[in-house]
Amino acid sequence: MEMTRRDMMVGLLAMPSALTVSAMAADDQHIMGPTVFDWNEMKPVKTATGEVRSLCKSPTATVDQLEMHVTTLNPGQSPHPPHRHVNEELIIMREGECETLSNGKWVKVSPGSVVFNASNSLHGFRNIGTTSAVYHVINWSPNKELAAKK
Repeated sequence: MEMTRRDMMVGLLAMPSALTVSAMAADDQHIMGPTVFDWNEMKPVKTATGEVRSLCKSPTATVDQLEMHVTTLNPGQSPHPPHRHVNEELIIMREGECETLSNGKWVKVSPGSVVFNASNSLHGFRNIGTTSAVYHVINWSPNKELAAKK
């Protein structure tokens, strides 16, 4: 069977649609669905300031990237200097005493406290206690399409 010019043109015109569908299917495979993270299965990795248990760093159905981890911070330590980023995050204190830089002020946080770091706000965290502090971090990057409209 010989390919005609017409066949070639139809194939070329259909290619962008086929590639788009293929790319969308590939993206769907990486989107995180319902997941349970078992504390006993979280593997701690030593850091210079304590340890971290990484849970995920993945797109979801509504955000470009969801990143979650649990940090154990040694007394007197800070995981990094105060900084800013476009993504928003929650910090949920589990154990210990820390301070968070929020709205230009250092504020004490204890077990059960929740910190929200807004997009592009200067924020920091430090352990002010005499024991290790443990806290959960939930960090999400905006949907690029929605961010572009704002």
